[in-house]
Amino acid sequence: MRIPSAALALCLAAAPLAAEPPSGAALFRAHCATCHGLAARGDGPMAAILTVAMPDLSLLAADQGGAFPLARVIAVIDGRTALAGHGGPMPLYGFSLRGEAVALTAPSGEEIRTSAEIAAIARWLESIQR
Repeated sequence: MRIPSAALALCLAAAPLAAEPPSGAALFRAHCATCHGLAARGDGPMAAILTVAMPDLSLLAADQGGAFPLARVIAVIDGRTALAGHGGPMPLYGFSLRGEAVALTAPSGEEIRTSAEIAAIARWLESIQR
């Protein structure tokens, strides 16, 4: 049986394409906004009941003299840091957000290897600095 070209074109157009990876904003909403808030200002719905104050993540660069602390942000998210919150109030995401590995270059020139998901969250946070 021969399939008419128009029918074949319609089937190919309806075929699902490879899914785009989630954006940093979408990943932040899914994993971080409950505590940090949708705009990352420390006002998520859980913030009021936590024993640790949520920082305003949109001020990270301002708190560092204008330089976004990329390496530190990645270390906090993925659990590389000795931060007491990792094993305490902040979840470790290095185990759950472990997609494709990527390398980023910090402003210091340091190469940082992390997952694409954590890199996307860090880059989104960098983009919302005020």
